[in-house]
Amino acid sequence: MTTPPKTLAPRTGAAPPGQPRSPAPPTASSRRLKAWATRAPLLPALIFLIVVTQLPFVATLFISLFEWNSLYPDAREFAGISNYGTVLSDAALRESVLTTAVLTAAVVLVSLVLGLVLALLLDRTFKGRGLVRTMLITPFLLVPVAAALLWKHVLFNAEYGLFNGLINRGAGLVGIDDPVQPDWISEMPLLAIEASLIWQWTPFMMLILLAGLQSRPLDMIEAARLDGADSWQIFRYLTLPHLRRYLELGALLGSIYIVQNFDAVFTLTSGGLGTANLPYTIYETFYRAHEYGMASAAGVLVVIGSILIATFALRVVSSLFSGEVSRA
Repeated sequence: MTTPPKTLAPRTGAAPPGQPRSPAPPTASSRRLKAWATRAPLLPALIFLIVVTQLPFVATLFISLFEWNSLYPDAREFAGISNYGTVLSDAALRESVLTTAVLTAAVVLVSLVLGLVLALLLDRTFKGRGLVRTMLITPFLLVPVAAALLWKHVLFNAEYGLFNGLINRGAGLVGIDDPVQPDWISEMPLLAIEASLIWQWTPFMMLILLAGLQSRPLDMIEAARLDGADSWQIFRYLTLPHLRRYLELGALLGSIYIVQNFDAVFTLTSGGLGTANLPYTIYETFYRAHEYGMASAAGVLVVIGSILIATFALRVVSSLFSGEVSRA
């Protein structure tokens, strides 16, 4: 008997005859090259971000460690963290911290309430809703300095402002010849700043809350209506809990920006009459007192506080997105 010829076992990884050979697995160097190729378009933006934000912050941190008055440049000396102790123990800074907290809390809370009311109105269907929405967004699109100048000269001016003009017109209708015309900025300076910021930030809150309203589960609302729930019960037990994360997001983002607001304080009151907040106090320390070290230390503390608030904001945004994904 003749034995059949032995066939060699195919090598591992070799393709059977008549079939194309499978591509070789990518090596570590090729994977790194592909990763760098996908990240390369982002490098210019990353370099620009580092140059614009991180290098100035490092320079500010470096200056904050020196006792440095620009009027006496030869007397500059290393002070360590003593500038931070001076800043934290300064009475003017503590007062500006309190003013910043009051200003931020008032603007954020009132803007949220007004934004919620406007969002509820715009969530309804009516003729001209697109035009009304565009007009309500307009204050947020204005340059902050232009908005502050508008309130200072067009509305608050004691001689030709709109508010006093309305008072005169109303007094004339009821027979009062010489009505009281308040000097709004001098008599209520902090309230004047708060009013201008509320007018500018209410559209921002409205947009966030309107997005939350339009993401409500409509089937639950219809089921509640079929069960006999009225509009107030639907708002209290369904709409308001759904908007909780959007309210938190608006409050945190608004706090980040309003804490750093400088334009309204500088334009309306120039920091006088007890309205100097943290950014204006830093400006005064840097440009008026020429204390570069102390101003830099105060700026670093403000940045650290803003980072803490931004961290909470990012967590709220992350939980908001995860909740929307899980709901979908």
